[in-house]
Amino acid sequence: MNLSIRQVKDAITQQNIEIPGGKVEQKEKEFVLRTLGRIREVKDFNDIVITSINGAPVRVSDIGRVEDTGARMATASFYNGKPSVTLVVKKQSGTNTVAVVKNIKERIEELKSAIPPGVETTIIGDQSVFIKSSVNTVTEHLILGAVFAALMVLLFLGDFRSTVISSLAIPTSLIGTLVFMQASGFTINTMTLLGLTIAVGIVVDDAIVMLENIYRHMEEHKMSPLKAALDGSREIGFAVVAMSAALLVIFVPLAYMGGIIGRFLKSYGLTIAFAVALSVFVALTLTPMLCSLFLKIKPGAKTGFEKFTDRINEWLASRYITMLEWALARRKQMVVYAVLIMFSMIPMFYFLGKDFMPADDTGLYQVNITAPEGTSLEMMKQIFAQVETETRQLPYVKSILSSIGTGTGGHFGGATTNEGYVLVELEDLKDRDLPLGKLVLASREMMSKYKGLRAAVMPAGGFGGGDAELMYNISGPDLGRLEEYSNAVAEKLRKVKGAVDVDTSFSYAKPEYRVEIDRRRAHDLGVKVEDIATSLRTLVGGEEDITKFKDGDELYQVRLRAEEAFRDRKEAIEALMVPAGAGRVTRLDSVARVVEGVGPTQIARYNRQRNVQVTANVDGIPSNLLIQKAKEAFDELKAPPEYKAGVYGRAKELGNMLKEFFIAFVLAFIFIYIVLASQFESFVYPVSIMIVLPLTIPFAIISLFITGQNLTLFAIMGMFMLFGIVTKNSILQVDYTNTLRARGLPRHQAMIEANKTRLRPILMTTLTLIAGMIPTALGTGAGSGTRRTMAMVIIGGQSLSLLITLLMTPVTYSLFDDLEIWFRKKYMHGGHDAQPAAHPVAVKAE
Repeated sequence: MNLSIRQVKDAITQQNIEIPGGKVEQKEKEFVLRTLGRIREVKDFNDIVITSINGAPVRVSDIGRVEDTGARMATASFYNGKPSVTLVVKKQSGTNTVAVVKNIKERIEELKSAIPPGVETTIIGDQSVFIKSSVNTVTEHLILGAVFAALMVLLFLGDFRSTVISSLAIPTSLIGTLVFMQASGFTINTMTLLGLTIAVGIVVDDAIVMLENIYRHMEEHKMSPLKAALDGSREIGFAVVAMSAALLVIFVPLAYMGGIIGRFLKSYGLTIAFAVALSVFVALTLTPMLCSLFLKIKPGAKTGFEKFTDRINEWLASRYITMLEWALARRKQMVVYAVLIMFSMIPMFYFLGKDFMPADDTGLYQVNITAPEGTSLEMMKQIFAQVETETRQLPYVKSILSSIGTGTGGHFGGATTNEGYVLVELEDLKDRDLPLGKLVLASREMMSKYKGLRAAVMPAGGFGGGDAELMYNISGPDLGRLEEYSNAVAEKLRKVKGAVDVDTSFSYAKPEYRVEIDRRRAHDLGVKVEDIATSLRTLVGGEEDITKFKDGDELYQVRLRAEEAFRDRKEAIEALMVPAGAGRVTRLDSVARVVEGVGPTQIARYNRQRNVQVTANVDGIPSNLLIQKAKEAFDELKAPPEYKAGVYGRAKELGNMLKEFFIAFVLAFIFIYIVLASQFESFVYPVSIMIVLPLTIPFAIISLFITGQNLTLFAIMGMFMLFGIVTKNSILQVDYTNTLRARGLPRHQAMIEANKTRLRPILMTTLTLIAGMIPTALGTGAGSGTRRTMAMVIIGGQSLSLLITLLMTPVTYSLFDDLEIWFRKKYMHGGHDAQPAAHPVAVKAE
């Protein structure tokens, strides 16, 4: 028959239509006019007349058939080997994950009554389980940290009443913090609880400093509790305010950082800020009041425990004063040591591994699988069935979800049949002996024997879970060069020890039939290129939704396509008819030839440029090393300027994180200087304190090397805490030194006396904070992997740097005091009343 596919399509479309015809208005009535042209039953499509030949009608049934069927299956999903339908639910930004999941589960329970018998609903990849478990773990660490902090106070003071008074600052401040959190719209989550855990060691600091000063007045000056509370709080009150203000200006910038880091840290930074602000209020009000009522010096002989604590304090003080005398007598030598320590951070920072987030055990991992181009759905089912069978042989596997044709991330878009993923859910962390990382390695080793597959195994369910550690984009105009460059970078990365799952998004192996048109022949026969393309699309690929079939209230798509026998091979396609001039048709092979070849799977674009992505994961190496190697590999290619490359995803966030934290460090330094300048009413003394702050960074880095950790988001958060601790300690040292000098003591004697007096509260506050961090550092529950890094930085950094900072603060104080005296003498014709000692003399405080 001399029919084109366009004629068939037009006939079906034009004879299945219903259009309102307007209104018929009469004197008494108004009628709506409708043309009832819709097909009422599926079989009626067979009777549609396409054309007439020699006066005889040609119907659809004469050239084809009509069938009522479903859409072609392009995807497949299996749960524990059984066919399933997978529904991925994502929460809106700013909503609570636990609450959203709870509501979803309640709704699922309501819908179960409508589900047919034999159909089960199962939840896999429930993030609320990990979050709730993580919250419970942090809560345990919070309670244990508070207990350890209280025990540390008892160890130093040796008095139960003093311990209770100072420890009351913990619940008082934390309860008040919860009120402010609620007012700010924060919820109890991992980050806010982590902030509260850190705050345990901070909020008790101010109370300890206040109580220790009051206790010292009672012990040394034989004052009554009320008198000691008044004098002691008056003497140290301003220093307490300055210490907390210095902490506030460190953590508040964290809450207002840009990008995803700022959103991540906002609740953490403000939670600590609330706790610090309340701890000042408690230290200035509740603690002195409780001391005046309940603090007592026991008459008579001290208990054995009190004598023990006194001996410890005296031994520590004597050793510290000996070292301080040595340091003050060798100030230039100490400065050299300090400079060497500070500059040591440069090579250490270079060699230190850097990751965006530390690894954590979420109990989920994902195997992304890409088969050769052109692999059918049935073949993919067989491949995935085999992968599932072998995965079940691995230990601690609880359930397996497989999805084919939905891409390697489960985002249901832009995927092909040859792609899919396997999501493996493990037993609870407390019920297995192997961590997630070991099981990921076992799965990766298992997948390595599938030589024809491109597989990547990575943790899932955490921050950025399901994405490769390295996503390196190469953009430019020419696909051939992009293939060359991406393959070169990937090959270089495969040689890096610890780089795994190296792959590129470029694939030029998709089998295809190319229709090469003879334009001269087509013109002679009156065949348009557009008619060839649209006819083949309808005949071979099938044209969706050429019209609608209405069945009751439901609308169904009508699809037009050639029978499989006329489109399943090259020869059949060549025999297809395409429209020609004057209402005629001609065979495709009369105007074109069909050639077999290969082509790209898809052409991705990034910033409107053609783009190829190189991906890789890491095994035992930091992600920054992978980023560095990828950049080196691309630079070696000497690509033309129109070709650009850069990191994406978590690797990009790592770079952004380092930039944002650098800005936050600078802002913290500026704000700390402002606070200290207002505290000491001097432009010089703040500098003497701030020079000591960078001394903590090398020791923090050393603690990361010792514990085998990389520099991550949480490690940098720990460094901010170290800045706050050193600032508080230095304020105590310098403030009391100035107080004693104002009372008439020479500078050297004032420094010795002040540092000896302030040693105990400094050690108490420092060790209390460290004690509060021990549960977090040693914890093994859900989410412990991320928090452990920060705890290690705080514990290790402060423990290693405590002595040098205690010695360097007096040294820098004396040096800058000499500088100020010299400046006043030279340019202002005056000087300090207290002259610097030319030859320091040891003074023993009785």
